[in-house]
Amino acid sequence: MFGRKKEDPQSQASAEPTQPVDPTAGDGRKSGPTPKRSAQQSQRQRPLVPTDRKLAKEQERKRRMEAQERLRLANETGDERYLLPRDQGPQKRYARNFVDSRWMFSEFMMFLIFGFLIASLIFGNNLVVQVNIQFALWIVLAIVILELIVTTIMLKKRLIAKYGSLDRGVRMYAAMRAMQFRKLRLPKPQVKRGESFDS
Repeated sequence: MFGRKKEDPQSQASAEPTQPVDPTAGDGRKSGPTPKRSAQQSQRQRPLVPTDRKLAKEQERKRRMEAQERLRLANETGDERYLLPRDQGPQKRYARNFVDSRWMFSEFMMFLIFGFLIASLIFGNNLVVQVNIQFALWIVLAIVILELIVTTIMLKKRLIAKYGSLDRGVRMYAAMRAMQFRKLRLPKPQVKRGESFDS
């Protein structure tokens, strides 16, 4: 009497969906078979290097040769567009011209040291000659140091008067160039000895 009525089987049947279910339909994803993981990875892969290694190596060699040729010409003509970064800048160019226009005792220092070394080997058993060689070597070094100090002080005054300031490392740059033999300097000198310049 107080029990629940049993539901009518016909009403249950009417509540069920009447649309037929397609057995071929998926779960909402695109139709078609899913590709394997190996196939997906092969599609995403890109070659890290050019496929034609020989051609790439040839192109790299050509670029390297062109850069070396530009640098060689720049060292010959002083074209700052292709010079090494250590040689670029108006103050570096002024320092090169300042050193190259002067007669420098320092550029012969390496030849003198080499001569002293040969003499010390030849007269290795003569104590008097050895002492004189050591004394002469110290004199040469003192002259070189004094010359470099005077040269860099003069250069500093000129650079400040011309540019209003002194770039870092210019004095050391000039000193290192002064100790190189003139014909071995790079970039090559653009002024003659004793020639006046304004750059």
